[in-house]
Amino acid sequence: MKKQLLTLALCAFMLSATAGNVDYNVIPMPQKIETMKGQPFILSSATPIVYEGTSPEMKQNAAFLADYVAQIIGIRLHQTAKKDKRQASIVLLIDPKIQGREAYRLTVSGKQITIAGNTSAGVFYGIQTLRKSLPIQTTESQISLPAVQITDAPRFGYRGMMLDCARHFFPIGFIKKYIDIMALHNMNVFHWHLTEDQGWRIEIKSLPRLAEVASKRSGTVVGHNSMIDDSIAYGGYYTQEEAREIVEYARQRNITVIPEIDMPGHMLAALAAYPELGCTGGPYEVGHKWGVYKDVLCLGNEKIYTFVQKVIDEICDIFPAKYFHIGGDETPTARWEVCPKCQQLAKEQNIDVKKLQQYFTNRIEKYVNRKGKSIIGWDEILEGDIHPSATIMSWRGVEPGQKAALQGHDVIMTPVSHAYFDYYQSKNTKNEPDAIGGFLPVVKVYEFEPTPPTFSPEAKNHILGVQANLWTEYIPFTTQAEYMVLPRMAALAEVQWTPAERKNFKEFVARSRRMSDLYDLYGYEYARHLWKDKWRPTNAVW
Repeated sequence: MKKQLLTLALCAFMLSATAGNVDYNVIPMPQKIETMKGQPFILSSATPIVYEGTSPEMKQNAAFLADYVAQIIGIRLHQTAKKDKRQASIVLLIDPKIQGREAYRLTVSGKQITIAGNTSAGVFYGIQTLRKSLPIQTTESQISLPAVQITDAPRFGYRGMMLDCARHFFPIGFIKKYIDIMALHNMNVFHWHLTEDQGWRIEIKSLPRLAEVASKRSGTVVGHNSMIDDSIAYGGYYTQEEAREIVEYARQRNITVIPEIDMPGHMLAALAAYPELGCTGGPYEVGHKWGVYKDVLCLGNEKIYTFVQKVIDEICDIFPAKYFHIGGDETPTARWEVCPKCQQLAKEQNIDVKKLQQYFTNRIEKYVNRKGKSIIGWDEILEGDIHPSATIMSWRGVEPGQKAALQGHDVIMTPVSHAYFDYYQSKNTKNEPDAIGGFLPVVKVYEFEPTPPTFSPEAKNHILGVQANLWTEYIPFTTQAEYMVLPRMAALAEVQWTPAERKNFKEFVARSRRMSDLYDLYGYEYARHLWKDKWRPTNAVW
């Protein structure tokens, strides 16, 4: 069968013209879309989904595809491991010749739709592309899909989203919904921010007061750190069983969950439960206000290392990810500077007391390494002499990431300038839900380049990928959280997946309308600034 490779723009026109509502130009845009001569594939309720082999992951992929098709076009397909050669089918298979663990090939002909991947993960992403290509809520009993071959693979291996569940607590059902939204956008890392000054959100069985005390605050500041407190008790935490449930739910969708236990700063909630771990001995109260607190772990107190090791032991048992995020950001040194224990430790280590965090980071990293894992930290940990095996999250711009890469660290780009989704999406904030401030429109997210020309080839090789963060000081509602990430997550998906030379914002906006129709189908709350005809005052509660 003769193939004709077209430019993406021409391909978009022809496929849309011949396919009616079927459109292969999805988000994120695939690397290559080739039209093929031949008859279209007719999808109907008689079409089986055939998965090859006995792999539970492939069987799960078939179940996902069946659910997606039923949700989007109202046709329920049956799944089987046995292929009838006489019947037109959708076939899911592993092809070791495909290069790349997450790469896939989607082929549509009159007789068969084939989704092949090097692994089941690649097949899963091929399924996502087929899912997003289908017409939405059609009344037709069958769908005609034009002949095509799509060859695709991600630009970056790390494609993350963070959710802060410490400032405000979100129920398990919403965490699963957030993971589903990530899967729709081809993301593969859920960074779960679990501890803060304002609340500790994960059960540690050997330290029961973290759940009993540290997970609760007696009130929350009203507005942007005003003088008014609502005096309403607030709290919540995830049991270990619930955390394991989330890990498995994410794994089935090829998403790794990386937990963050922020240390040695942002530990006020833990100090409220165990005051002996602070420099002053307390008493401490779980934080009501937002921002940075002076009270942190007392690094000169040997008890804090026993505490941290107990936390690490239990967290590593729950989360199988190869990474453990230790935070490390925004740690004031004021308490250490006047603490006899910290001063003594600094003297023993022959370092300035203000540099004690590097001692702490290196000591904790060695313990995490003994668990067979590696640490990730925010870029502040670069201010000490740390081992190159630590991975850096560059949030204070791209410069810390470049510095880290040149020092031999792997880097995840998540700069506040382009990846902080707690910023406003519009300059006109009158009709916007409350936010921390700033302005981050979709176009600025889309324009982010994780490996700018100023980076050397050596530095570029250390950039693992890109992540955006949703900090939740001013986001107490699940609908508000959805609104803040959508559709910016669609723009982020193309930064993470699509080669830079294939990105085009004007074309993205056109393709994003179809993605917004999927948001409508699934009942997601999202910002509509990209599409004037879709703008409306939201009915969401925040």
